[in-house]
Amino acid sequence: MLSSSIVAFALKPRLLPALSRTATTTKPAVVQARIANLVHRNMSTFKQENHKLLVIPGPIEVTDEVLYANATPPLGHTSPDFIPYFGDAIRLTREVVYTTTGQPFLIAGSGTLGWDQVAANLIEPGESVLLLNSGYFGDSFADCLRAYGAQVDEIRADFGKSATQAELEQALKAGKKYKAVAFTHVDTSTAVLADAKMIGETVKRLSPESLVFLDGVCSIASEEIRFDDWNIDVVIGASQKGLGAPPGLSVVIASQKALQVVESRKAPIAGFYSSWKRWLPIMKAYEAGTPAYFATPPVNLIRAYHASLTQILRSDVSLQDRFQLHKDAAQRIRQAAKDLGLKLVPTDEYNTANGLSAIYLPEGLGVADVVPRLSQKGVVITGGIHKVNKDKYFRIGHMGTTVVDKSRGDIDKVITVLKESLQEALESKKKASPLQKSTGRPTFGQSTYPRSIAPASARARL
Repeated sequence: MLSSSIVAFALKPRLLPALSRTATTTKPAVVQARIANLVHRNMSTFKQENHKLLVIPGPIEVTDEVLYANATPPLGHTSPDFIPYFGDAIRLTREVVYTTTGQPFLIAGSGTLGWDQVAANLIEPGESVLLLNSGYFGDSFADCLRAYGAQVDEIRADFGKSATQAELEQALKAGKKYKAVAFTHVDTSTAVLADAKMIGETVKRLSPESLVFLDGVCSIASEEIRFDDWNIDVVIGASQKGLGAPPGLSVVIASQKALQVVESRKAPIAGFYSSWKRWLPIMKAYEAGTPAYFATPPVNLIRAYHASLTQILRSDVSLQDRFQLHKDAAQRIRQAAKDLGLKLVPTDEYNTANGLSAIYLPEGLGVADVVPRLSQKGVVITGGIHKVNKDKYFRIGHMGTTVVDKSRGDIDKVITVLKESLQEALESKKKASPLQKSTGRPTFGQSTYPRSIAPASARARL
C-alpha cells in the first residue's frame, strides 16, 4: 500500500477536490489504489540530483515529493486548479501548532516578514513591548518593533541562556502596561530554546491583556507549540526550516484576540503589503474554496508547502513522534560533540533546541578551519552568527526529513564527517591530541574548548 506520506504531492490539481470527496465514501484501499496510479504517472521517474548534505539551520533538505511539487508548471493563482492547494495549506497549518481558531497568513516573503506583520498590524506608535532576548534574532526582532514606533524593553539573557520566569514576573509586576510580550522560541544564533509554555502562562496570569508573540521561524514543526493551550497570540514562521519546504513563504498564525486588536486600533496600519486587513479576506476566501486577489501568491511554493504539510501531518509518523525524532537526533549530535570534548553553547539542557545544535570549536580553531572541511566532504554546516562569539562556534541543523527518514543516514554522516574534519583541522594546527586510545578515536582533552565564554551581557534595567 502506498504510504500516506506521499498523498497529494503529485496529484493533478483538478483531482484534489474529487479525491477528497471520494475518500469519505470509498474504501481506503480503493482510494489508495487511485492515488498510487496518479503518483506513478506523475512522479515515477523523479529523483533529485545528488548534492551536498545541507544541515544548516535552514534552509534544510527537502524530500523528492516536495521538490517535485515545487517544479510543476505554475498554475493560475485564482484558478480552480490552485484553490484546493491553498485552502488545504491554510487548514493544515493550524494543525502544526495545535490551534482550532488561529488564523494563518501564508504570504510570499522570508520569515523576517513575520516581524513586520506583527509590528505593522498589532503595535501602534508609542506602545510598549517587553522582549525576551536570547540572541541575534532577539536583537533583530527588537529593531523591527522599534522601526514601527514601539517602545521596547528587553530582558537580555546571557550568551547561551534564556530569560527566566523570575525575570519575566519581575518585569510584569513592575506596573508598566505592555501591549505585548515577544520572544524567540529558538534563537538560531545560539540554539537556545525558550520555555514557551511558561511564558504564555505567566503573561496570562500577570498581564492578561498583553499579547504574546512567539517567533517560531526555527522551531515550528521541530518543537512542540500548543497555540491555544499556551496563550499564544502570534506564531511567526517560515517555510524553509522545520516545515520542510523551500525558502520564500512567510507563515504566520494569529489568534482571534490579535485580529480584534487590528480592528480596534486607532492609528492606520503601518504597512501596505503586510496589512492583515488586506490579506485576511484573501485567506478566508481560499479556505472557503473561492478565489480572491490582493497580491500574487507563490503558487509553486504553496504547492511544495502543501506537499510537506501532507507528509508532516498525514504520514505514518505522528506529529508527536516527529518531535521525538528531532529530540533523538539532537541527542545523538550533542553526545558526539561531548565525546569529542566539545561544549555546547546553550548552558542548560532544558533550554536547548532540538532542531539545531550550536557547539564551541576546540581552542585554537576558527570557523574557517572547520566548516570548509566538512563541505569538501559533502556536508554543509555553518558558523556562528552571534556578534559576541561568532568565530568560536559552529551550528548544525537537524530538522525535517534529515531526522524523520532514518534510512537516509544523514545523522550518521554528519557525525562521521564532523569527527574527521575536526581531527584534520587540529592536526593542521599541530594542536591535535595524538590517537592514543586503542579505539582509534581522536581524543580531545576537556581543555580544548574555550575555558571561558564572552563576558555576560548586562541585563537591561526595566
